[in-house]
Amino acid sequence: MAPIGTLIGPTVNQRNYKARIVAHVLGIELNTTPDFQMGVDNKTPEYLAKYPAGKVPVFEGADGFQLTDSSAIANYVALKGPNSAQLLGETDEERAQILQHSFFAEGELAPAMAGFFYPLMGITPYIKPAVQAAEEQYFRFLDVLNTILIDKTFLVGERLTIADIIVACNLVVPFKVYLTADNRKQFRNVTRYFKTMVNQPSFKAVIGDVQLCEKRIQPPTPAKKEKKEKKPAEQPKKAEKKEKPAKVEEEEEEEAPKPKPKSKLESLPDPSMKLDDWKRFYSNHNTKPDAMEWLWENFDAEGYSFWKVVYKYNDELTRLFMTNNLIGGFFIRLERARKYAFGNLLTLGVDNDNMIWGYFIVRGNEVPEEVTDVADYESFEWTAADHTDPKTRAEIEDCFAWEGPTLPREFYDGKTFK
Repeated sequence: MAPIGTLIGPTVNQRNYKARIVAHVLGIELNTTPDFQMGVDNKTPEYLAKYPAGKVPVFEGADGFQLTDSSAIANYVALKGPNSAQLLGETDEERAQILQHSFFAEGELAPAMAGFFYPLMGITPYIKPAVQAAEEQYFRFLDVLNTILIDKTFLVGERLTIADIIVACNLVVPFKVYLTADNRKQFRNVTRYFKTMVNQPSFKAVIGDVQLCEKRIQPPTPAKKEKKEKKPAEQPKKAEKKEKPAKVEEEEEEEAPKPKPKSKLESLPDPSMKLDDWKRFYSNHNTKPDAMEWLWENFDAEGYSFWKVVYKYNDELTRLFMTNNLIGGFFIRLERARKYAFGNLLTLGVDNDNMIWGYFIVRGNEVPEEVTDVADYESFEWTAADHTDPKTRAEIEDCFAWEGPTLPREFYDGKTFK
């Protein structure tokens, strides 16, 4: 079979992969441009005359037909196959579901990923709050996908469709450079799904082996500006007595803005107990009695406070493992608070009748901004707890140990934020 056309763009690119995987599944010949230089070839006058947006990939058919947008191209290639329904759906319902998942990948996952990936790669300016917001949004979408995939191998039906190809291709970059082992454990269903997809013969033929992320890419280090030595200004002899240069230097020093603290909590007096010391002791010793005895002996009530945390919508929780995944997602979004907080949230109860319950230690005497800014903070009830009260102290000990008579329900699992 002669090639139906040429897919123009860099071949090592998650958007480029889609149409090529479709072509491989259906046995369609498709030319590619392995020597294409991103940022060069798509900026030429000839390219922009045909494709004004300058985006890649684009498709040029053997008959002169032109098409942009990677998912549109993938769908077009699928339509040219001998059995397009294999990938595009056999019923109206399947086709609608395929569109639903494809739009989710392109309209939700991809933009959120770009929001943190492009700044980390230096493609767009790195603005920390914006990057953190994009990451939180992306993890929320992964939570959605994780729930969808609870009991699914493929997104639609029991076979590979173009929805799987589009979604999985959008996950390639995050799994390679951003989603660490802890993230992959958190989104177990998505991880299982992704591994299943990239090990399909057609995926491996196009993408090759995918090496999962070992260490997350870090923000670019801004180049240090070289300080230019100021040359002393020449002054008239009559003006020497006024000593204006010294005055200018003095004014400049006064006007120089003082560095702002990274967090309001940084301006608090230093506590006698270092939270990192507690976290290390907790991690390396038995919770009862060793770690708890250390905590009560060293706890600084002026520097820290205890908070009881209960999920507001326990009546809406269903499967236990889904509840535990919800905790994990919340902890991921609490990343900004890691320096200032420690806590345990437990999944208690049985399937279709369970709850989230636990305790946190936070810096200061109120819930800090690093916690309240998290999108799903409002889904939890935070109540100040008096650690000197024997009943409360017993609950804290049992919560941190994940066992004990004060747990309000039977224990299933839990997660520690440290």
